Amino acid sequence: MRISVAIDGPAGAGKSTIAKLVGKEFNLMYINTGAMYRAVALKSKENNLSPKDIDKICDLISSMEMHFENDDLILNNENIQDEITLPEISSIVSSYASIAEVRSKLVKLQRDMSNKFDVIMDGRDIGTVVLKNASFKFFLTATPEERANRRYKELKDRNIECSYDEILKDIKSRDYKDTHRDIDPLRKAHDAIEIDTTGLNISEVTEKINSYIRQKL
Repeated sequence: MRISVAIDGPAGAGKSTIAKLVGKEFNLMYINTGAMYRAVALKSKENNLSPKDIDKICDLISSMEMHFENDDLILNNENIQDEITLPEISSIVSSYASIAEVRSKLVKLQRDMSNKFDVIMDGRDIGTVVLKNASFKFFLTATPEERANRRYKELKDRNIECSYDEILKDIKSRDYKDTHRDIDPLRKAHDAIEIDTTGLNISEVTEKINSYIRQKL
């Protein structure tokens, strides 16, 4: 039987970092669905495609071969992990991720992966849409201020100029867009375990999830 773990939550809740650690603990393939949407936003931006250019964006996705190596996203044999985490991509990704046709194409890719491998995925709609029948579902959250502070420190550590106030504004804007979009809005699955990560470090949150999975396995 395939094992699948779904981790959902808003931007900056620590989903990706924690999903990677849980994946290593249980030998699961880590699939960062948010990174896949970021890749679409990045390439759309490079090709001067606005969110209104739906047909052209779908054609673009058809030409994109994506997979993960050591938790980094490889697009057409190029590691684009650093590029997709820049603030300029963070500020536009929701506009592309809310396009129904884009979501349909990427969800199919994600489900195909889960049918072939034991996986752990994080994103906005994994437990509610992509992996409705996931073996385990978790919903991570934290205050906007806590999430903005984490993102600010992360970018500063990479020597990227940024403003805490701008990051906080962006996170609140993304929260609104993600929870109010017409297609697959961010929400907690009814059978997901919610973990408020405010004030908790990565190890503490990871162990909470690992402990629950161990009990059930």
